[in-house]
Amino acid sequence: MKIIVRKISIPDLPHLIKISRQTFAETFAEVNSEQDMQKYLSENLSENQLRSELENQDSEFYFAENENEILGYLKLNFGKAQTENQGNQSIEVERIYVLKEFLRMKIGQLLMEKSLEIAKEKNAEFIWLGVWEENERAIKFYEKNGFEIFGKHDFILGTDHQTDLLMKLNLRNNI
Repeated sequence: MKIIVRKISIPDLPHLIKISRQTFAETFAEVNSEQDMQKYLSENLSENQLRSELENQDSEFYFAENENEILGYLKLNFGKAQTENQGNQSIEVERIYVLKEFLRMKIGQLLMEKSLEIAKEKNAEFIWLGVWEENERAIKFYEKNGFEIFGKHDFILGTDHQTDLLMKLNLRNNI
């Protein structure tokens, strides 16, 4: 399998909608109510919302693909697009999602490496993210990549108030 990671743009929007909704549902549907999932998907991963995010100059999306099949995706935020103000010397990894059938194929690692490559190009001081406190698999993945917990914030999925752990990787010591 030859996996490439490529930046996407507006013509890719239909594929972004599909992969965003599918991977989010695969990851969280079993542990959240159907009503909360539907509310989140319709509000946060709608065509209008994803188009707005894709058009934001301070955000970038990337697909991981194998022979034009999308396996997963990455969303990065810079400057004011970050979901929490961490300053201009930081980059937020807002989303790394991989289709369930490809989870053990190191695609998430490829997307993380792309994040670090971009952070190095932009001379960022650190890269950070929020991860649901109950998503042990993801927390272990980020810890394996050198991220450390530095705080928490609320994440609202439908009507359910959840807690995300904030994790960051200092790049001055790691790149």
